[in-house]
Amino acid sequence: MLEFVKWMDDQPRIVKILFCLPIIDIIWGVYRLLGAIGNKNTLHLVLAIIWIILAGFIGWVLDLICIILTGHIFWFQE
Repeated sequence: MLEFVKWMDDQPRIVKILFCLPIIDIIWGVYRLLGAIGNKNTLHLVLAIIWIILAGFIGWVLDLICIILTGHIFWFQE
């Protein structure tokens, strides 16, 4: 699980931006979910599930803006 998270973190910014496009942004939802499971963080796990279910329309925009500005998605730094 954490290998996928590390792999995503190591991608160049342009690839991260491409992963933010609508529909493809589910990859970041999986990233959040696997990161929470790998770190055994229950709060982040619950928030990741809620994000996947509810943030479909606005979530990709938040991720895109955050990656452009900071290089990381709109999420907790672990």
